[in-house]
Amino acid sequence: MESTALAERRPARGTGGRRRATAALLGPAFVAAIAYVDPGNVAANVTAGARYGYLLLWVLVAANAIAVLVQYQSAKLGLVTGRSLPAVLGSRLRRGPRLAFWVQAELVAAATDVAEVVGGAIALHLLFGLPLPLGGLIVGVVSLGLLATQNRYGQRPFEAVVVGLLAVVTLGFLAGLLVSPPDAGGVVAGLVPRFEGTDSVLLAASMLGATVMPHAIYVHSALARDRHGQAPAGPVRDRLLRATRWDVGVALVVAGVVNIGLLLLAASGLRGVPGTDSIDGAHGAIVDALGPAVGLAFAVGLLASGLASTSVGAYAGATIMEGLLHRRFPLLLRRVVTIIPAIVLLAVGAEPTWTLVVSQVVLSFGIPFAVVPLVALTRSRAVMGDARTPTPLHATLVVVVTLVVALNLTLLTLLLTP
Repeated sequence: MESTALAERRPARGTGGRRRATAALLGPAFVAAIAYVDPGNVAANVTAGARYGYLLLWVLVAANAIAVLVQYQSAKLGLVTGRSLPAVLGSRLRRGPRLAFWVQAELVAAATDVAEVVGGAIALHLLFGLPLPLGGLIVGVVSLGLLATQNRYGQRPFEAVVVGLLAVVTLGFLAGLLVSPPDAGGVVAGLVPRFEGTDSVLLAASMLGATVMPHAIYVHSALARDRHGQAPAGPVRDRLLRATRWDVGVALVVAGVVNIGLLLLAASGLRGVPGTDSIDGAHGAIVDALGPAVGLAFAVGLLASGLASTSVGAYAGATIMEGLLHRRFPLLLRRVVTIIPAIVLLAVGAEPTWTLVVSQVVLSFGIPFAVVPLVALTRSRAVMGDARTPTPLHATLVVVVTLVVALNLTLLTLLLTP
């Protein structure tokens, strides 16, 4: 089969040909974008909207803008170096720091898996009344089937399946807005940055962690590498980078619209309704207020979100392990190991929605460990050559990292202060 790079060397005929050639290069960012609409996002955004209305809308807008910048840098690193972010780090760190970095990355991956499996289990419970532990087990098994698509048929079919699930997620979560549109004045007011107490800061950190997800940063570099390989300098690389900008922009706009839609739905239809700061309570309220069809669409979207995101999460975990430990583990073994914490939490009766929210806070604390090395590496001429990050963009990324760290430190101070 002809490689993408070879195909890119042929000049496209006319504007239509160039557009088709660019469209053929899209896909990796849509897979990474699944991480931005996983069940953790649902829990964080629905909880924020139900408790505080439109107050934290600005957090989602800012987080999505950050995500666009960061995910492009990750994909660019994979294209230019032909290696994933964990692999580049693994080649530059001594054994002790490398293992320490791997431990924190695995903790982040475990928190991700908890969110995805718990969310899928909630969806199966809403749809079919299945016990949560059984639903979590089913989600884990089905995710293996989705990953088998990539192992057997390659990257493109896997991308197609995940993009199809993303479409289901989008339709499922936005259907309710047609029945209960948001208040325009509330939306505008929600774009003004502010908080209302410690709990709103906790939710903001949860929303940030659910939107700018560390494992998505790690995996996007691997997705770009696996689809395109290492792009040689020159016209081929320039074309791939242009296509990647479109890929990231479109994919994360879709993910951002879904996240904002979830918060708007909760703010417009669920605020003040008892129990709506949990997913199952929100589902019940949606059914009562907007009808069973909208409730069904919401539950189906949640299930598609859990199934797709847990597959991407397993892909990310394998990327982290391979890059930092310099060895591969059977995907089935990794899937079994990483699903255990989620099943245990479900079995002991942990409140599912709050478990999701807390898992996203853990992810928020993991963001600097992924973003800081990424920003430094993509600025390095030794790593990126002439493709290194320009000074204005690098300065913007430094400001972004500083703000994220500041939010996390503020959250930690609030949590530890009596």
